[in-house]
Amino acid sequence: MSNVAQAPASRVTDRTFYVFTGVVSAAALALLGWLLLIRHGGAVGVDLRFMPAVNASLNALSASLLVAGWVAIKRGARRVHQYLMVSTFASSSLFLAGYLAYHYVHGDTKYAGDGLMRTVYLAVLASHVLLSVPVLPLAMVAFYFAWRQDFRRHRKVTKWLAPVWLYVSVTGVLVFFLLRGSLPASP
Repeated sequence: MSNVAQAPASRVTDRTFYVFTGVVSAAALALLGWLLLIRHGGAVGVDLRFMPAVNASLNALSASLLVAGWVAIKRGARRVHQYLMVSTFASSSLFLAGYLAYHYVHGDTKYAGDGLMRTVYLAVLASHVLLSVPVLPLAMVAFYFAWRQDFRRHRKVTKWLAPVWLYVSVTGVLVFFLLRGSLPASP
């Protein structure tokens, strides 16, 4: 009887969490869209030109923590895996805050190169941006299932999340270097 009585409550809790995740994800996407497509930067008196390097470092850290978390869980070190994944989420969250701050102040940085490298840059950037969209909601769902100790569903989500999140983190670093390589040298 207790399993039957708990099932509807857990469904309601899941539904509430999914709505919350959808709202947070939509709000983050809307804020990014506003910053990149409408606002175009322009905060006077603030210089955050150092942030792209910091953000690339946070992406590299996220990629490293993801791989370490994967190794930890494969070795059965569940507690280490938990710490590493929370650290990955924290690193990615700091990246997102830094990314938003930089684009709020400076707007978008245009690729200055041309030819084949421009095509490579745009292809990497497009895949990076498109695949970054599901990372936040999938990460939230993965954490939710782990918190609920529903490891069957947690594994189903992370089977897709892990490679996408890793790709987004690595290509974030690559985008930084491709973009910086296209800009004229500073005096």
